[in-house]
Amino acid sequence: MKKQKNIGSKVIGYSIITFSALIMVIPFVTALFNSLKTYKEFTAIPPKWIPSVFQWANYSEVFKLGNFFHYTVNSFTVTILSVIGALLSCSMVGYAFARLKFPFKNTLFVMVLGTMMIPPVVIIIPHFIIFKDLHLLDSLTPLWILEWLAQPFGIFLMRQAFMKIPKEYEESAKLDGCNPLQIYWKIFMPMCKPTLATLAIFTFMTKWNEILAPIIYLTTNEKFTLPIGILSLGGQWVGNEQYMVAAALISLIPILIVFFFAEKYFVSNFNNSGIK
Repeated sequence: MKKQKNIGSKVIGYSIITFSALIMVIPFVTALFNSLKTYKEFTAIPPKWIPSVFQWANYSEVFKLGNFFHYTVNSFTVTILSVIGALLSCSMVGYAFARLKFPFKNTLFVMVLGTMMIPPVVIIIPHFIIFKDLHLLDSLTPLWILEWLAQPFGIFLMRQAFMKIPKEYEESAKLDGCNPLQIYWKIFMPMCKPTLATLAIFTFMTKWNEILAPIIYLTTNEKFTLPIGILSLGGQWVGNEQYMVAAALISLIPILIVFFFAEKYFVSNFNNSGIK
């Protein structure tokens, strides 16, 4: 009876998971089919779900219109610099809060966590004024420089990872003559690869899909990032809106690649953390 109940519960569980997965996949598959249609099929009423002939040329046409290649390069520049800055700055500050001793450490950490409750919209105007005074408007710098100043979520994530490392590793490194910087770089950082991968994925996804900041700080078309660049090309694709769907799908490829290569670290981090 127990085995039958276990089998029944597994069947129900897998059925729910399969149904949920289908709900998530259907919009993506629909967008894929729409990107492979002609304009006539794309605007057909009632809709034609599967194109009669797959128009793979729609994807090559995307790169022929506007500055799509420049938008992609700009997005990669902003995203890569943001990921590097987030990993370095957040890991350093997180290591300090987790392992170093200094006055008011706990008070300062509570203040850092408190800043997470401030809505991002509130700080847009102060940031805009600062970047304007620094003559950094209409450049890519405002889009990535803030990640080099350690963001609260990344600090919290790295601090929790460093605190889980046994003290014996740190004491052994000190006996071998390592200073705090060497302990941080040679001992703690390699042991926190899953957390670093998690932070890298979150930062990559946030910066790659960011729309609000580029709209505020950028005015020159050639400096647009991919999300707002695709939107700006909408006027050129009148009568060929299926190209915009193809462009949107192309913009998803880097995120899928990053998650594919970092998945094992990402899953390992959640399995070894308190979230489990």
